[in-house]
Amino acid sequence: MGEEWPPLKNDRILRIIKGETTDFTPVWVMRQAGRYLPEFREIRKHHAFFDLCRTPELATEVTLMPIRKFQLDAAIIFSDILVIPQALGMEVSMVPDVGPVFSEPLQGPADLKKLNATVDIATELKYVHDAIRLTRHKLEGKVPLIGFAGAPWTLMGYMIEGKGSKTFSKAKKWLYQHPYESVQLLEMITDKIIDHLYLQAKSGAQLLQVFESHLGYLSPKLFTAFEYPFLKKIAETVKSKLKADNLEPVPMIIFGLHGHFAIEALGADPNLYDVVGIDWTMDAAKARAKVHKDVTLMGNLDPCALYGEVDDIDLYVSEMVEAFGTKRYIANLGHGIYPDVNPQCLNAFVNAVHKHSAIFNRKQSQA
Repeated sequence: MGEEWPPLKNDRILRIIKGETTDFTPVWVMRQAGRYLPEFREIRKHHAFFDLCRTPELATEVTLMPIRKFQLDAAIIFSDILVIPQALGMEVSMVPDVGPVFSEPLQGPADLKKLNATVDIATELKYVHDAIRLTRHKLEGKVPLIGFAGAPWTLMGYMIEGKGSKTFSKAKKWLYQHPYESVQLLEMITDKIIDHLYLQAKSGAQLLQVFESHLGYLSPKLFTAFEYPFLKKIAETVKSKLKADNLEPVPMIIFGLHGHFAIEALGADPNLYDVVGIDWTMDAAKARAKVHKDVTLMGNLDPCALYGEVDDIDLYVSEMVEAFGTKRYIANLGHGIYPDVNPQCLNAFVNAVHKHSAIFNRKQSQA
């Protein structure tokens, strides 16, 4: 069923998730289509950030920029996690040197009635799904395409704080003072995330990632009460909807920043999230011990390591590959690439992953 896509030439990342052996470890980078690229900065001179997101031809062009430049093993659609709050009726702008800013953040539970809970995601976010469809064709099968969404708590945090925060205390205040209304909001957001991810997969995304960028602001108790049930629902429902439509299963990735306490729960069931991304503060061996044997790990080089010299990056990658091994492992940074990184250093990172994982595999086969 579905649209005819160009044959996939590089399926390493999909094979690794299935537990197969590949010639080298697949690698991609969070925010790989972004500000560190001169080509992206040039296109931003002529288009506002969310105009790029809302124009499928431009979103496709930006998505392809790093794929043309580096030997990456996956593309990730150019979009933003805040398209969900926008779909719910909130106004967001991208302010230079500040980041996303909401014109009217949620002040209290009474503001929930201002949100468009009945919005049709298929209509409202059609531009993302059209961009995915177009990108799948433009990729010509070179690498798989990743779709994504922000996680419920991360989106709730932005919707209440109105922008980034060092504490997310306004949003956490809701969890303590308004737990019932917090659950209402999280349920509303979760339902829209499910629709959005399902439609991305239906439109051609071959993997789906959920970004829980604010996980580290929660305590284990708050995570258990206000985040894990919704993350579980997202994975279960997206997969069941695809199965009900006789569509190919799509692997799902969960990435939580600074969420050491949550990795065991997130990686306990490969029928939920197939891949667990970890940040640079997590030890590879400890992470492996905490997740199910059939769950793939993804990560986790410190993004600041890309400020180093090329030879140093090569060494860091060698150590990372030795720590993770090459079975059920996808190389990535421990968070998104920073905007002032030299693209040549990303190239060194990607090439080093391929080189050292191939060496590791040869050693294993000779052992």
